Amino acid sequence: MHGLARPEILFDEGIGNLFGVRVAGNVVNEDELGSLEYVAKVGAKLIVVLGHTSCGAVKGALDDVKLGNLTGLLAKIRPAAAAAHCGDSHDDACVTKVAEENVRRSMQEIREHSAYLKSYLDAGKIRLTGAMYDVATGKVTFLEP
Repeated sequence: MHGLARPEILFDEGIGNLFGVRVAGNVVNEDELGSLEYVAKVGAKLIVVLGHTSCGAVKGALDDVKLGNLTGLLAKIRPAAAAAHCGDSHDDACVTKVAEENVRRSMQEIREHSAYLKSYLDAGKIRLTGAMYDVATGKVTFLEP
């Protein structure tokens, strides 16, 4: 999320109605998967992987930034950059294209790295979708599958 763009505001929900798991670049790791497994177990019906335009993590990945633990996080975004055939962190369209690809890859990783969530998704107990938040307009666009 960028600045004051809270999920509750973006999706017109009250405080406490959404369960948010935040991490730079919406990368997937065991901690996020555990959190998502928990919300699926307690009754969530939808998981939204939400990327955004002008993403600093995507720009850092494109620029090959090295900074402590951030280095490993950014490495998880680089495959999206390669798949998007894009490498210019100063090109807004490129950054958005990589961010969108990264959302799709994160969705795939959620399904592949959590047997629990995969079973819920396959059974239709929960849905998984991707979306992009445009920091300039405030608009959320859901991605095509």
